[in-house]
Amino acid sequence: MLGETLVRRLAADGHEVHGLDLRPTTDSPGVTRHFAGDVRDNSLMVKAVTGVDAVVHCAAALPSYPDEQIKSVIVDGTRNVLESAYRADVPRVVHISSTAVYGLPKLVPTPESHPRRPVDVYSTAKASAEEVAEAFRDRGQSLTVLRPKTFLGPGRLGLFAMLFEWADEARNFPVLGRGDVRIQMLDIEDLTDAVVLALRGPGDRVSDTFNIGAERFGTLREDFQAVLDAAGHGKRVVSLPARPALMALRGLERARLSPVYGRLLHKLLADSYVSVERARERLGFRPRRSNQDAILRTFAWWREAREANQAGGSGATSKDAWRQGALALTKAFF
Repeated sequence: MLGETLVRRLAADGHEVHGLDLRPTTDSPGVTRHFAGDVRDNSLMVKAVTGVDAVVHCAAALPSYPDEQIKSVIVDGTRNVLESAYRADVPRVVHISSTAVYGLPKLVPTPESHPRRPVDVYSTAKASAEEVAEAFRDRGQSLTVLRPKTFLGPGRLGLFAMLFEWADEARNFPVLGRGDVRIQMLDIEDLTDAVVLALRGPGDRVSDTFNIGAERFGTLREDFQAVLDAAGHGKRVVSLPARPALMALRGLERARLSPVYGRLLHKLLADSYVSVERARERLGFRPRRSNQDAILRTFAWWREAREANQAGGSGATSKDAWRQGALALTKAFF
């Protein structure tokens, strides 16, 4: 979803774009040349990056992938992309990381100087991929690492499909505890703005690591309620006792009956937002949309395309609706 959105933006800006994707074909307008395959394929990657002016590495595994695949795609894939770009003398590289590398920081807003403290397989792989990127930067490669918060926009489903579906079906929606925690998100177009700024900026200013997130955001309860209000059924966000609900969700996760992974559960119980001051000063980053702007824009897209999206998905990409597992059985209570 990020790759497709970025391709459209770069093509609109007048660039020729080479795309590499697992899919044999692409419906992304603007791709000048398409390479079908895996980012871990060295010979294919060399072909894709030869003669280009910049590489943006968006490929990754999601937390729903098997553990070994997460490690291989994120760490080995990143190493192969950056090694190929380095050998091809590509002058500018942008690597998409994640604020997941901080783990569950108690310091908010979290600055880029905060230590990487991963807490699960996915965040550990993302942190390791950053170490790979830093090693290439030390070798002289102009390399920007962007750490975005969870991003939303047309085409993004994942776990948000559950909120959208329940809202559309005129159901209340649960939150753990009071839902008064502040969870920063990000609109996809603001993230692509950050990528473009990193590609255009002077090398000595952009070859660094930057948090990317919305500057305007409220509480989780406010964001979820905005979706319920937009659905127009008069439904409300409902608080669940945090401790019993957390224990139940942990049990479902161990039994592989829940789409909610452990790190996300903990994130929903405490404030989670990062400082974007460095990106503002060094990249000129100015996010245009708030959390609610992003989530409501995504909900509006979902409603227009619901027939295609409600078929469900495997969770293999951010465009799939995650299977709700045992949580689907709780709908009747809301």
